Amino acid sequence: MSWLSLQSQSKRGFSLGTSTASAEPEINLIPFIDVLLVVLIFLMISTTFTRYQELAITLPSANGSESLADNKQVHIAVSRDGRFAINGKVVDRSQLTGALMQLSNQNGVSKDSASNVQVNIDSDAKAPHQAVMSALEAARDANLSNVVFSSQTKK
Repeated sequence: MSWLSLQSQSKRGFSLGTSTASAEPEINLIPFIDVLLVVLIFLMISTTFTRYQELAITLPSANGSESLADNKQVHIAVSRDGRFAINGKVVDRSQLTGALMQLSNQNGVSKDSASNVQVNIDSDAKAPHQAVMSALEAARDANLSNVVFSSQTKK
C-alpha cells in the first residue's frame, strides 16, 4: 500500500465535526407573515365595498270604474297525469283545439274580437310539460292569444 491510499482511508474513518450530510432548508416565517399582512392591508384599503340596493318602486293607482267590456273566461285544467278539462268538462288531447274553437264561436267571438276571451291554464305542479304546451298550442290554434297561468301563493 502506498502512503496516499492510507491517508485517504484514514480521512474517511475520522472526522472532526464536519459532516457530509446536507443541511435541511428552513423557512423563516416572520418575514413571510409580514409580507402577508402588508398584502392584506393593501387589499383592505384598495377594495371598495359596493352595496346593492333594492329599487324603491311606487306602483301606480287608478280611480277609474270597471270596464264595460265583459271578458269571457275559459278555464283549461291540466291534471298531473296529463288529462285536460275545459270549464270542468273532461276533453281528450285530440279534441282540445276543437273544443276551444267551439267555445269561442259560441260566445260570438270573431277573429278580430278574440282578445276578449281570456284562457286560464290551471295546471298541476307535477303535470308534464308536454301537456301544458299542448294546451298552449290549442289556444293558439283557436286564435285565443290572451293566455293566463294560474298559480298558488305560499302561506
